[in-house]
Amino acid sequence: MRVLIIEDDMSLNRIISKHLKEEGYAVDSCFDGEDGLAYIEAMRYDCVILDWMLPKRDGISVLKECRENGCTSPVLMLTARDSVMDRVSGLDTGADDYLVKPFAFDELMARIRAIMRRKEENKQTVFTLSDLTMDTTTHIVVRAGRKITLTSKEYALLEYFLRNQGIVLTRSQISDHVWNYDFDYDSNVVDVYVRYLRNKIDRGFDTPLLHTVRGFGYVLRSDEET
Repeated sequence: MRVLIIEDDMSLNRIISKHLKEEGYAVDSCFDGEDGLAYIEAMRYDCVILDWMLPKRDGISVLKECRENGCTSPVLMLTARDSVMDRVSGLDTGADDYLVKPFAFDELMARIRAIMRRKEENKQTVFTLSDLTMDTTTHIVVRAGRKITLTSKEYALLEYFLRNQGIVLTRSQISDHVWNYDFDYDSNVVDVYVRYLRNKIDRGFDTPLLHTVRGFGYVLRSDEET
């Protein structure tokens, strides 16, 4: 899942980014409203964390324009404004949720998970393919009764495959959802991490699930057709 943080407090921006990366999210960050709008227009995000008070353009004007331009990404607004009218203004402009500063990071993470679940037409939190299961609330992955330990990036990669099981995903699609804006598209990082993941979820099991489709990319499915 890919998240954009638009927050001019550099320390807070970096702390939020660190927490999200530890949870396996791909994170882009910027520090003013103009850059934030440019990021939103350039990339599709699974969630945008948007501060109200920003240099160059405030969060409300950024939110208003991105909604008018057809952006459907869930938006969580951060602000020191805590009056009812402020909250109403933010929500009526198109925010999906509202968090008043200062806040606990556990609550921030819970709200991000909640609005991303609401975005999904299917609100499932457990994904299953054959004997492989992922619980996105506990981050536990099991195959054939055996718990599989993944790094945060491997977990994010597997979650993206499970949400799109049976669909051939190109390297560009994978990098756009699992890595951040600075990703080097000429590198072989995607192939390397797919190999890492395959070693963990397929090696030692009877049926391979992660397949290479030559000339296209990769697909997670329970048969061996390519």
